[in-house]
Amino acid sequence: MSQRSVAVIGGGYAGMAAAVAAARQGARVSVFEAGPVLGGRARRISIDGRRLDNGQHLLIGAYSALLDLMQQVGVDLDDAFLRTPLNLKVQPDFHLRCPRLPAPLHLLGGLIAVRGLSWSARAALIRLMLLSQLAGWKLKSDLTVSAWLAQHGQPDDLVARFWQPLTVAALNTPIETASAQILLNVLRDSLGGGRAASDLLFPRIDFSALFPEPAGEYICAHGGKVETGVSVTQLRQDAGLWQVNDRTERFDGVIVALPPHRLDMLNDENGQPLLPNVLAQIEQWEFQPIVTLYYQYPAETTLPQPMLGCSGGLCQWVFDRGQTHGEAGLIAVVLSAKGVHSSWPQAELAGRVAQELSATFGWGEPISHRVISEKRATFACTPDMARPGNATLFPSLWLAGDYTALDYPATLEGAVRSGLQATDGLLAALN
Repeated sequence: MSQRSVAVIGGGYAGMAAAVAAARQGARVSVFEAGPVLGGRARRISIDGRRLDNGQHLLIGAYSALLDLMQQVGVDLDDAFLRTPLNLKVQPDFHLRCPRLPAPLHLLGGLIAVRGLSWSARAALIRLMLLSQLAGWKLKSDLTVSAWLAQHGQPDDLVARFWQPLTVAALNTPIETASAQILLNVLRDSLGGGRAASDLLFPRIDFSALFPEPAGEYICAHGGKVETGVSVTQLRQDAGLWQVNDRTERFDGVIVALPPHRLDMLNDENGQPLLPNVLAQIEQWEFQPIVTLYYQYPAETTLPQPMLGCSGGLCQWVFDRGQTHGEAGLIAVVLSAKGVHSSWPQAELAGRVAQELSATFGWGEPISHRVISEKRATFACTPDMARPGNATLFPSLWLAGDYTALDYPATLEGAVRSGLQATDGLLAALN
């Protein structure tokens, strides 16, 4: 049997995971990425001559598929990450820190010692965690996180200081509309997993260098190629093989790893949408933004730890890139999901967030700032959401992306898992 040829459309985490898996199984892989760098919605950007990320992504020890794949393409995890045990501190006084004990004692110890909650709130949190674990992290029927918390009598201060920031960070969806079952799936693999599963992994390098670029080098070393700056708008079948745009090369199979809201750019030879059934499903979805604000302060400006949460205001999570990337005085603030800030001009938003930072940490005015807004960063992760599978109506055309039918929200781990599933499905179909 001749070597299979596979085209991967999209060089984000899902696409590069699919491409690496295909190359590892002997396929000749060609990756086509529209942007100038690999990474998709988790990529390196250049602003004022400085390399930054288009957003702040935090990994956890439970991201086994991504971490395994990183090692396969030659990434040294100790060099790539600052790894710490779970240490969630949310201003003004909430603090959950898990000790270095075997699971599940690490979680129980962290819950018992949690700070900033009344004894009744602490008991309510422990009770709900234990009930969820006993139920196998499964609900009889899905519902919103806010309804689930109300059902279990979680007090308002606990919701504001723990459940709300955790849900928005994990699902990028407000608790009023977020899926409780998907949140439980995340808790199952992190807090409910082994001790190291809840570790926090802070990248020390940009998100293109973290995995997509080493993956590209791996693919090229295995006889494939990676092209950036190539926007694919047409796929057509010719004698059972696939043609990309008007290129002469033909492929046995194709993996489409575009963001869901970009699938409508793919047409067939007649100019018609290639995946109308998938598009019809996605048209029903709501998407959520993520805004990242970078502030440069004097070099001595720092946080007591690499990341802090904030409650009661605009700021949600604040990152100290001096501690992770060696960029002294550079602070990143993340605002996930829609909120009152979503309609504000960037200058107003940056000013108000800077005022909050000054009031909270006493930093005063920043030297400079930049605002990066991803308007469709993720899909809104709602209860019982219908998501497309990896397979399509074409046996040799498969989908990869964090939006496919997984039990995870839109995360880097979900993207990688989907990419691996797409490759396995495609190669099985071709064989």
